[in-house]
Amino acid sequence: MRLQSKNKNAQILTPVGTREPENAQSSMAMEQKEPAKDINWYLPLYKAAVKGDWESARNFFDQDPDAVTAKITKASETALHVAVGIGKAKHFVKKLLELIPTEALVNLRDGLGHTALHCAASFGNVEEAKLLVSKDPGLTNTQCNSSSLPIHMAALYANKDMVSYLLTVTRDDMDPNPFADKSGLQLLNLVIHAEFYDLALYIVQLYPSLATLISPVGNTALRMIAEKPAAFLRISSLSCWQRLLYSCVPAKFGTIYSQDETIKENPAVATQNAPQPCYCAPLLQQLSFSGCKKAYWMFWEVIECLVPQARFIRNTRIMHVQILRLVKCLCKLIAGLDYSTAVSMFGAPVLLAASLGNSEIVEEILESFPPAIWSVDLMGQNIFLLAVANRRENVFNLLYQMSEHKNLATQHQDREKNNILHLAGRLAPPAQLNLVSGAALQMQRELQWYKEVEKHVPPDFKDTENSKRRTPAVEFSLEHKDLVKEGEKWMKATANSCTVAAALIATIAFAASITVPGGSDGDSGFPILSDNRAFDVFAVFDALSLFSSTASMLMFLSILTARYAEGDFFYSLPRRLIIGLVTLFLSITSMMVAFSATLYLVFGHKKAWTLIPVAALACLPVTLFVTLQFPLLVSMVRSTYFAGIFGKHGERFLL
Repeated sequence: MRLQSKNKNAQILTPVGTREPENAQSSMAMEQKEPAKDINWYLPLYKAAVKGDWESARNFFDQDPDAVTAKITKASETALHVAVGIGKAKHFVKKLLELIPTEALVNLRDGLGHTALHCAASFGNVEEAKLLVSKDPGLTNTQCNSSSLPIHMAALYANKDMVSYLLTVTRDDMDPNPFADKSGLQLLNLVIHAEFYDLALYIVQLYPSLATLISPVGNTALRMIAEKPAAFLRISSLSCWQRLLYSCVPAKFGTIYSQDETIKENPAVATQNAPQPCYCAPLLQQLSFSGCKKAYWMFWEVIECLVPQARFIRNTRIMHVQILRLVKCLCKLIAGLDYSTAVSMFGAPVLLAASLGNSEIVEEILESFPPAIWSVDLMGQNIFLLAVANRRENVFNLLYQMSEHKNLATQHQDREKNNILHLAGRLAPPAQLNLVSGAALQMQRELQWYKEVEKHVPPDFKDTENSKRRTPAVEFSLEHKDLVKEGEKWMKATANSCTVAAALIATIAFAASITVPGGSDGDSGFPILSDNRAFDVFAVFDALSLFSSTASMLMFLSILTARYAEGDFFYSLPRRLIIGLVTLFLSITSMMVAFSATLYLVFGHKKAWTLIPVAALACLPVTLFVTLQFPLLVSMVRSTYFAGIFGKHGERFLL
């Protein structure tokens, strides 16, 4: 042992050959510091930051200067984090930043490693973000614990204005490049997931390499778009007046950027290089004067205020056009790769789009890269087998735009030896089946699918057995036996209800015909009011009501006594139901006219004004019938007598 002097006033015995503990000095220094303050100590500061009360905060800072950068919440947030997250404390944030050194901003992080700019980006507070960036531009390229930049947080929480702003201030000359590799692909996928397709197109135009990157989980930008069927507007799903609005409403694009070299070299000038708003309404394109275009646009702004549906249609159309431009750009970039890489990158998106019914993506991929038609999934199903299995008629209809290649595509079999007709024989997914109202009409739609697919396969496919040793016809019967029973119950329930109504109308019409209004002449037996023109109206429409109700009753009785075989749901049973509903509607309308004529004859002599309220009240039951039953009648007429959902719907020629 020997003495070693630590300082002049103290000596410590230390064994020879040993060292003093390294943490001795740090422990002594900690003992001299004040104990850590409890979070409740900062509660007044937290309230001041939430309210944007700078005077209270300044008084607190005068009392505790260290509170400027202290962690005041359980999540290790500082007062700056809280203030920028509120979004209503711009003055508070500005004053607080004056107290914080620039070099300290990057080190002010919460428990997840988020800087104040991460927080502002998450909540979409652009003004506060501008203050932070002006204080320290490097915050835009600062990563949190999960390696996300502020722009990633803005896209994750779907704050479009924030993403647009951060795109102009986030630098791409740092190493690693935030817009390249994993970080860039993550940003692009987040922007697509948030449905900011114009910004996604802008990013792809600036950094084309992102279109050909694959994430660790196998996601690409094109695959992300293929997962969004709602973004692709189907004109057939719109009503007549909505289609009219769609063809006339102007779609104005203010954030579609062009592939300008100056943008690629300097993203900060992106907004300066954005083209002027583009108007794509067909009627608007014919206007040659800018004043007329402005007046037309103002007119539609008034229409949107009066008709909220017009705004929805315009926004939907804008999204549709934007996503189509993005898909075209992505397909062009991927098609420029080598063959094997392009095959692997187009495979998953085209199959996913086919199963979800995104026919425009399938069409664009096949036009850009025709070999994608031979892509198959793990079950060995190609795009047309998937379209039939999932009942996606818009994808299946692409067959009508193809050459003889369609014969090869439809003759494919999956791993269970199912051909395309076997898949047509399976029951449709519930989501697609429920698009048609009524079990009988659902069965009719299933038969229409089976018969349409049957036209595109060789004759021997009808007798081919799958791995379960079932032919397509057997597969159809087994899969649809429950739907046949439900269809029978639905038809009989409908027929029973309508039969009662038709019988009541026939009874009333027959009774009215033998007890004419005004009575009969006791000598001649002729009606007393037969010379009145209103009596002629009564006689004609009463007879029409009797005959049509009788015909309706007979048609519904024939439905009740039908055999209900599978094939009867295709044409026979729907035809009977259509005739029954039409004649029932005719009988109700005729009965109301005859009843109105009777009231006029009895009570309206020399009081013509009584005809107005009588006619208005007579329209009530007719209107109710049209409102409740007419949509069903229209859908049955369309599916039974018109072209239906199959056929050529595009002008592009594929393969």
